[in-house]
Amino acid sequence: MWLIADRNVASLYAFKDHPHRRASSGSHGMGKGRHGRDGTDLEVPVPEGTVVRSLAGEVLADLGSHGGRWLAARGGQGGRGNARFLSNRRRAPAFAEQAELGEERWLDLELKLMADVAIVGFPNAGKSTLISRVSAARPKIADYPFTTLEPHLGVVRFEEHEFVMADIPGLIEGASEGRGLGHRFLRHVERARALLVLLDLAPSDGRSPRSQERVLLEELRRYRPELVERPRLVVGSKADSAAFTWDGPAVSSLTGEGLRPLLGSLAVLVGQARSAEPEGGGYVVHRPEPAGVGVERDPDGAWRVTGRAALRAVALSDLTIPDALDYARARLRGLGVERALARGGARRGDVVRVGDFEFDYEPDR
Repeated sequence: MWLIADRNVASLYAFKDHPHRRASSGSHGMGKGRHGRDGTDLEVPVPEGTVVRSLAGEVLADLGSHGGRWLAARGGQGGRGNARFLSNRRRAPAFAEQAELGEERWLDLELKLMADVAIVGFPNAGKSTLISRVSAARPKIADYPFTTLEPHLGVVRFEEHEFVMADIPGLIEGASEGRGLGHRFLRHVERARALLVLLDLAPSDGRSPRSQERVLLEELRRYRPELVERPRLVVGSKADSAAFTWDGPAVSSLTGEGLRPLLGSLAVLVGQARSAEPEGGGYVVHRPEPAGVGVERDPDGAWRVTGRAALRAVALSDLTIPDALDYARARLRGLGVERALARGGARRGDVVRVGDFEFDYEPDR
């Protein structure tokens, strides 16, 4: 099963009620030496910015950009039929190799804040009201500065489009220098694909829309110059109670004026920004499986043989058949299991386990 970052997936909500994913199984082999069909890979789309962790909190993958993929669970290798064990000495093998079971694991998926659109504006510019009107997000709304102290995400669905909008806490002059928790607020803008600069047309401090725009863009430039190169729309808010004339697009979250044209423009802007991004970003932590075989002690003192090759050697349909048991022993000997046990200090009569197969150690004479 693969997890694949997809820019067209907006959230991890699909895992809330259905957390399990299972790939299809292959088919059994058939007569006349025909192989069974392999199972098909399961590809599970997740939003860009998805961080995959083990249940212990270890980061396994950070799927930061469209196309990034990570193998979450490996399928088992198919078993070989009895015809594959035919030899001059073994003319009619009565055993076959069992297929491996696919991996099963629980993972924690976390979505880093990675909005398609970040709403930037002064405190009380109407950002929270706007996102509550166009999405299911319900931020706290009140008429005093810094009502929003943490960003709120809302999934916006408009016609056939879907994108994530973030209500960024209000910026003030000097935010790039840390005033008003500026750095804490500005860092949430960094990963947004596009910016919606919202200008208050009825500000309580009498600051004109053009003055607001100038200050906001300057704060973005001082914090990270590349932010002012990000695709953006500049829109006036509170059009129903405007105290300033404004020649650009304007909206009223209270009456709904201008909201549909705004969402249409944002959908186009987001689509263009997504298409311009390179594929395959993010990082994956690779931990190759140890090659060969190894031995270790179980709590009860028995020896445990590790390694995929050793487990495959005893994965036979019936180890009570003498030919099957002879084959398994020869395979383990060829893999160096006896040498590994001798180096580890195993003694005659010690219990040795390989998967579910257990035998008493007998040194090679």
